[in-house]
This record gives sequence, structure tokens and C-alpha cells, in this order.
Amino acid sequence: MITKLRTALCALLAAIALLSGTPAHAAEMTLTDAIRALPVAAETNDGYERTAFRHWIDEDRDGCSTRAEVLLEESRTKPVIEANCRVISGTWYSYYDGVTVVDPAKLDIDHMGPLKEAWGSGAKFWTKERRQAYANDLGSARSLVAVTAATNRSKADKDPAQWMPPSADAHCTYIADWVGTKLRWSLSADQPERDALLRIAEGCGHQRVTYEPAA
Repeated sequence: MITKLRTALCALLAAIALLSGTPAHAAEMTLTDAIRALPVAAETNDGYERTAFRHWIDEDRDGCSTRAEVLLEESRTKPVIEANCRVISGTWYSYYDGVTVVDPAKLDIDHMGPLKEAWGSGAKFWTKERRQAYANDLGSARSLVAVTAATNRSKADKDPAQWMPPSADAHCTYIADWVGTKLRWSLSADQPERDALLRIAEGCGHQRVTYEPAA
């Protein structure tokens, strides 16, 4: 009973923060509790267009797009940059498939929660400004991740009931990142998605989820 109340309270605080526009303190819970805190709702993608989410903007006007910002942040060596913040080399670890990449042209920046998935999970009701903020979310390290183009395109707009990273070692991190992103943005999960998350979480030991609701 105490666990259920704690989970419900975390979800309530996140919702209050979303409605007020004021970020709440970071919430932390077990992976299983975090999954159970997700609202469950049928997913409908009617009306979705990728252009509803303007992305790869230069929000802070420093000359670097969101894509470039992620590449700069995630490179494990000092990246080489040309004019107009064009990243031409570095060292990136694609955790989905355990591959190290030095050529950024071979990388995609994955939206942890695909844009179409977000649309069907609640973003269709957002303003265009909030959808833009979601598509360019640099406020959480889990929201956008540099991965090999092949794995990103294999994932496409699938949820964890339909697709998981090819590396089994990535599964627990991946679903924690997935759930944390949905909680951060107050997005729902459909029933097959929730069931798959709970099933995978059974093998994740003491994995925890920490997230801060988006402003």
C-alpha cells in the first residue's frame, strides 16, 4: 500500500508541475514503480505529421543545432568542429548496439520517445511550442541520444512492445530511459507497451528511474 501511494504521489506531483508550468524537484523510484506510474491509455496517431514537431533548432543561438549539441555533449573525445558548428569527427558509443563510431555521418540523434509515439501518447493536445521543446529537449540526457543510424532506423516509431535494442546489455537502461522520458513529459503508455515494460523490468534488478518534469 505504501509503495502504491508513493508511486501515485510522484505521478500527481509531476502533473501539478506540468499544469503550473513550474518544474518540480527530480523524482526517483524503482523501475517497476515508475512503469506503474505511467497513465495507461489507448494510443491513436490520427493526424500525426512529423512537421508538427519542429526539431534541430538552435535554441540558445550559439550557432549549434540541437543535433550538433548532442554530438558535442556525447563525444568521448574532444570533437573536431568546422565552421557553422559542423561536427566532423569525435568518438561516440552507440549503447543500443554496443558500437563505437568516429564518423558523425554514421550517427542519428534518436528521440528516446519517437515523435509519432509522443503524438499518440498525448502530444497531439500540446501547443506547437511544447512539441518543439520536446523535440529539442537538451534538459535531460536521456531524451536525445546519438546512436548508429541503422539501429535508429530499425527502431523508427516503435515502442518497447515492438522493438528493443539489439544489445541485451542495453535493455534495462533503455526502458529506464524510455519510462523516464514519458514521465518527464507526462505521456501515457498503451496496455501492450506497459505489459512489455513490466516484463522486461523483471530482469533489471535494482534499476531506478530519476526524472524531472519538463517545464
